[in-house]
Amino acid sequence: MSVHDMIIIGSGPAGLSAAIYAQRAQLDAIVIEKGMISGGQVLSTYEVDNYPGLPGISGFELSSKLRGHADQLGARFVDDTVIRAELSGDIKRIIGEEETYEAKTVIIATGAHHRNLGVEGEERLRGLGVPYCATCDGAFFRGKTVAVVGGGDVALEDAIFLARMCSRVYVIHRRDELRGAKSLQTKLFALENTEVIWDTVVERIEGADRTERLILLNKKTGERTQLETDGVFIAVGITPDSEGFAGQLEMDAQGYIRAGEDGATSVPGVFAAGDVRTKPLRQIITAAADGANCVAAAERYLAER
Repeated sequence: MSVHDMIIIGSGPAGLSAAIYAQRAQLDAIVIEKGMISGGQVLSTYEVDNYPGLPGISGFELSSKLRGHADQLGARFVDDTVIRAELSGDIKRIIGEEETYEAKTVIIATGAHHRNLGVEGEERLRGLGVPYCATCDGAFFRGKTVAVVGGGDVALEDAIFLARMCSRVYVIHRRDELRGAKSLQTKLFALENTEVIWDTVVERIEGADRTERLILLNKKTGERTQLETDGVFIAVGITPDSEGFAGQLEMDAQGYIRAGEDGATSVPGVFAAGDVRTKPLRQIITAAADGANCVAAAERYLAER
């Protein structure tokens, strides 16, 4: 079995960026991806309006460009699903469903996934008025009416952000008080174009080819109502795809791998990039930057050994 310089796990923007930088550094690297198409979460984004230089590009097209760049440089991709990792020691072992891989360094770029509401219409209208990131997709709803589902910090931050550009913002929360920081609540309640709908859950999202309305259920009264809206932002939490590395790497309470700007984790030679690591902003551009930083840090690690 050959020992590679680097194994990159995941082929979203962070993994693809790492693949590009690894090729430019002339490292013997492979990318393990479990999907048939590279791109990660970006693939489910109908339109990307905040990636510098490429305004309005579709998520699929941006992913294709990133993958094409990596292919042009000769990056090697392996279609496999990682089931276990052995990260201690100088040689790291990644065990997949198909075979086992070994390398001197590993970059974990497995990403994270937004928690779904799990209601009728959510999957069908995903990307068509059902977004999961206000800073990513809020601009598409300028001057329109939107709803935010959730009551934590992310939901409140999303609502405050959207209130700057949307005509009306509803916050739908299943309880009678918000869970988010009091400072955020103060800001939210001070806005004239926002309204909290208490004790309520979304039962169904309706629309022909775009989101048009929500069917709501009041948990206390049992009353069902209809809310006309152009979009519903789901903000009920994000889960990092880090479970395969639990017990080997330091993580925070939410399961994000602890790593700084250089991507270095608690295990020497192992780096984390993109949405899977602890960071204040999870966007395509920061994921791409992480991939580059991890390769640079891995190069230094290899040179020192």
